[in-house]
Amino acid sequence: MFDKVLVANRGEIAVRVMRACEELGVDTVAVYSDADKHGGHVRYADEAYNVGPARAADSYLDGEAVVEAARSAGADAIHPGYGFLAENADFAARVEAADGITWVGPASDAMERLGEKTHARRVMDDADVPIVPGTTEPVTDVEAVTEFGDEYGYPVAIKAEGGGGGRGMKVVESAEEAEEALESAKREGEAYFSNDSVYLERYLQTPRHVEVQIVADDPGGSVTEGDVVHLGERDCSLQRRHQKVIEEGPSPALSDELREKIGEAARRGVAAADYTNAGTVEFLVEEDPDRDPAEPLGPDTPFYFLEVNTRIQVEHTVTEELTGIDIVKEQLRVASDEGLSVSQDDVELEGHAIEFRINAENAANEFQPANEGSLATYDPPGGIGVRVDDALRQGDELVTDYDSMIAKLIVWAPDREECLARSKRALAEYELDGVVTIVPFHRLMLDDQRFVDGTHTTKYLDEELDRELVAEAQEKWGTESAAAGDDDDEVTEREFTVEVNGKRFDVELEERGAPAIPVPESGGGGGQQRPPQATSDDGGDDAVDVAEGGEAIEAEMQGTILSVDVAEGDEVAAGDVVCVLEAMKMENDVVAERGGTVASVRVGEGDSVDMGDVLIVLE
Repeated sequence: MFDKVLVANRGEIAVRVMRACEELGVDTVAVYSDADKHGGHVRYADEAYNVGPARAADSYLDGEAVVEAARSAGADAIHPGYGFLAENADFAARVEAADGITWVGPASDAMERLGEKTHARRVMDDADVPIVPGTTEPVTDVEAVTEFGDEYGYPVAIKAEGGGGGRGMKVVESAEEAEEALESAKREGEAYFSNDSVYLERYLQTPRHVEVQIVADDPGGSVTEGDVVHLGERDCSLQRRHQKVIEEGPSPALSDELREKIGEAARRGVAAADYTNAGTVEFLVEEDPDRDPAEPLGPDTPFYFLEVNTRIQVEHTVTEELTGIDIVKEQLRVASDEGLSVSQDDVELEGHAIEFRINAENAANEFQPANEGSLATYDPPGGIGVRVDDALRQGDELVTDYDSMIAKLIVWAPDREECLARSKRALAEYELDGVVTIVPFHRLMLDDQRFVDGTHTTKYLDEELDRELVAEAQEKWGTESAAAGDDDDEVTEREFTVEVNGKRFDVELEERGAPAIPVPESGGGGGQQRPPQATSDDGGDDAVDVAEGGEAIEAEMQGTILSVDVAEGDEVAAGDVVCVLEAMKMENDVVAERGGTVASVRVGEGDSVDMGDVLIVLE
């Protein structure tokens, strides 16, 4: 087993991996950006290294900085968690090539085969795993999209080759939408995965999202079907805009015969790809909207390969609760050449488990992510069958530079009916103040008949759920965001930091109601200097002059500029899109509220912006 593992991630998944390491007697190393210097994963780790500024591309996605941190710490392995560099085959190859450092995950060449979706479709097709009708080569022009739509019918799904979790996916309802959707999918693919290649699939009308968790090793030098262990399936059909919000297992919709067919297809495909370590094979299963909830889908139900996630997933916790198997420990055992501790015959699923993503989002406002907040109260639930994976603690400020997830609530019970009842109890116990969350939405869904019956599809939330019910739930059970420092007492923070070769050593002192630390006018002498975070910003050089009748278009949330659609001198009408802002995995069109002429463009593609930053000035 390893001596020291660097976790190339943040938040709850970093803490989750570190806990497994702790139980195995392995030391842990955290990496953190400037925005995460007070992060929970930094507190938990044995050591912590700064890898750059808040922007993910300059910190968590900087593979060279992450590997250098591992070298500085003397780590002999890197675990990527999920997101960021977890499915980046180039980064995996970089770690594999680094002397004395082991990659905790599938080999980079297997990641390459399955991470590129068109490659994966060819592998699965060759292994006799059903695939959705679509292209097995990338498409580059709009004519390919319209020709595919003419042949297979609309809607058509355009998907980024390196994508996952709905990112880089656009649905085309007609030929008129093809060009804009193609460009948007390519743009997201480039922004998220540094790969603008896309492919096409027929978009299924009544799909369920069912995925199979696998772990695999290659004791004989190459993977056979017998080396692949599937740990049952999870149903992730409750999604909004292709983003999962509730996951459960086993699926309430599958018969035992269909469950077995899907599980064996997953093993067959993984073996054909010569894939080791943990991964998830995702499938779309065609739901019968008219079926009796008491009659599960039979063995002749069509199902299709969707993709392989070459990493651990957010919802791996569901499988752990059903099987009692620690998937992170299995990852570490395989990577350290100890081999799997379980075989297929050892796997037994008991009971039912549901995971609720506790996101800092307002479900009543199209799940818009919070752009600020501080956990004035944070008291998670407990009791039998209740697990909470998190990293934040009471008093922590919400970091909005990355994912909106605060925590994951996982509930287990002997059967689904009791699991739903226990989930109601646990969600009612979850106390969070100061940050808006989707806990009210989760409480609503536990009384939603379609969800309770288990007959919902991936389109249910976006197309059928009554939005008024969501608003009522938010009003009844919701909390609001509170900006950090809203209390009456002035907070003076004194921070002394020393970094040696990038490793952080610091001492902090926070005083409420104390006078501010004086700053000498000359800036010299022996007086104490006010730390950067204690200074005030009165606008300075960033102040913008707007002519009478003009408009300064500001960012409504923190994010990254994906595209700028206007130039100085352009005429803009009210409602026109002036730029596209990515925030919390979603594209947001920034529009002009009134018409005018573009006087200045203050941002460029790839720029990081904060809420309130001026993007475009109209006159």
